[in-house]
Amino acid sequence: MEMNKLRFGTAGIPRSTNGDTVQGIKDVREMGLENFELEFVRSVNIKKEKAPEVKKAAKENDVILTCHAPFYINLNSEDVKKFHASISYITSSAKILSLCGGYSVCFHPGYYQKQDPKVVYGKIKEGIKKIVKEVQEYDNKIWIRPETQGKPTQFGNLKEVLQLSQEVEQVMPCIDFSHMHAYTNGKYNTTEEFNSILQDVEKTLGKKGLNNMHIHLTGIDYSEKGEKKHLILKDSDMNYKDLIKTWKDFKIKGVVVSESPNIEEDALLMQKEYLK
Repeated sequence: MEMNKLRFGTAGIPRSTNGDTVQGIKDVREMGLENFELEFVRSVNIKKEKAPEVKKAAKENDVILTCHAPFYINLNSEDVKKFHASISYITSSAKILSLCGGYSVCFHPGYYQKQDPKVVYGKIKEGIKKIVKEVQEYDNKIWIRPETQGKPTQFGNLKEVLQLSQEVEQVMPCIDFSHMHAYTNGKYNTTEEFNSILQDVEKTLGKKGLNNMHIHLTGIDYSEKGEKKHLILKDSDMNYKDLIKTWKDFKIKGVVVSESPNIEEDALLMQKEYLK
């Protein structure tokens, strides 16, 4: 799916919605937002039978769907059962998203577990190749997106997710600017640093990378151990105004998902800042 602009939306059903996912999609459009991320973080909670209804609501309201796969994923698990369960969580998420007409599934790839990062990279890459192979059997257009990490113990710095995107077909990064800010204990919060992230995307993936972004943003509380919890943007030190300006400067396209505790308010705040 080629994006023609940058669309802003919510991670899950807006707080103001009285109803289910279908109603949430309609409400998102009503607010003037254009993206909705299905939150499968606890479980893949949309049944196959419900998917056509979700697809119809998204299509009629011109809302682009993405999804976040469950949290219990570790593609570097020593436990064979956990490794295969992790693959299954991602492929099940992708399958339902595909039935709903969505285009991009993001996930937290795994943990270093005090191992050599190069070895971990190899193992996670193997897992992602298995996922892509399985997903291609029913959808060869859906993007599989490892997300940048929020804690130093988690796999997925910018270099790693960009390299995976380069080396495995149908893989693109999900760039969580808040995670990057948190795992470095406060870096990645200046125009210069934001520019360097987007320059790295362009250098590694070309214009295609900038035209196909899947972004997460929220205010964030952190320590030297990384991410602690999500905050409302204005209650945090996240330099979102300068960040949004770099998105305009680089003319990026794709989706920006608000993961703030006040999801729709911050999605609208970002959109307003962007359209200024």
